[in-house]
Amino acid sequence: MHVFVTGGAGYIGSHVLLHLQTAGHEVTTFDNLSTGYRESVLHGDFVEGDILDFDMLASALQKNRPDAIIHLAALSDLRDSIAQPIKYHRNNTIGTLNVVEACCQAGIQKFVFSSSAAVYGSAEGLAIPEDAALQPISPYGTSKLMGETILQEIAASSDFTFAALRFFNVAGADSQGRTGESTSDAWHLIKVACQAATGKRDGMTINGDGYSTPDGTCVRDYVHVDDIARAHIDALEYLQSHDSSQILNVGYGCGASVREVVDTVKSVSGVDFPVTVGPARHGDPSSLVAKTDRIRSVLGWLPQHDDLETIVRSALAWERRLK
Repeated sequence: MHVFVTGGAGYIGSHVLLHLQTAGHEVTTFDNLSTGYRESVLHGDFVEGDILDFDMLASALQKNRPDAIIHLAALSDLRDSIAQPIKYHRNNTIGTLNVVEACCQAGIQKFVFSSSAAVYGSAEGLAIPEDAALQPISPYGTSKLMGETILQEIAASSDFTFAALRFFNVAGADSQGRTGESTSDAWHLIKVACQAATGKRDGMTINGDGYSTPDGTCVRDYVHVDDIARAHIDALEYLQSHDSSQILNVGYGCGASVREVVDTVKSVSGVDFPVTVGPARHGDPSSLVAKTDRIRSVLGWLPQHDDLETIVRSALAWERRLK
């Protein structure tokens, strides 16, 4: 297939491109490079453009005539979205509407959407299913839910089909060391801990240790970015042979606490960096872990890196490569 990837120069996008290459697909990446990097586009053609520029986006789709879309382009910092909700709805909600409309104009009917567990809001549990209540508590989460709603309504009125992937906490780097999370001001826990271990931060802060978990810190479902990328390819291939749309969690169905993550980074790196405990963040659930039966049965998705130490080793190796 010829696949058009929005946001392919970003953290997750760069890994998706490599998995598309392995699967033998032709690729065109469309990215404005606001948070991505041109050097991260390691496969296929590249078009610099913004999903908010509808005319340019539509022109690129008409010119390339792809068979399917993988839409990853989005702003994704939950904290930033609370401070700047208009910015997030403009980029994520309106941007997704633009991509879907341009697809419809170009006759493209297969669409893979990178959604997020943020649509569940403060839901708690060790097995959150796809039919759990959707009550996002950040503009970022709301924008992802609105993207899903747009897709559902378009699919209900046409032959358009989609797969929306609600991934949990993405972490790690390409297992061959070709790409990883490159932004220096990232806020993902494992990235931050690896920066502390490599001396790029003086230390780090744990946000609260009074949660109802075994060690008092939040528990999350950390998923290796290669497994996230593979889920996109599996979803794409599902849409090739099925006429039904799907909404699927992407997680391992098991969690690790913040303290366990920090201790694992210290153990793997051999560095005992300073860690302080700060106040808990408003709205942080104690535990957020995916129920993953559906993605395993529908897509046949099988994670290859379901191990916290493996995730940390890959993230740390990538961090050491960065200047």
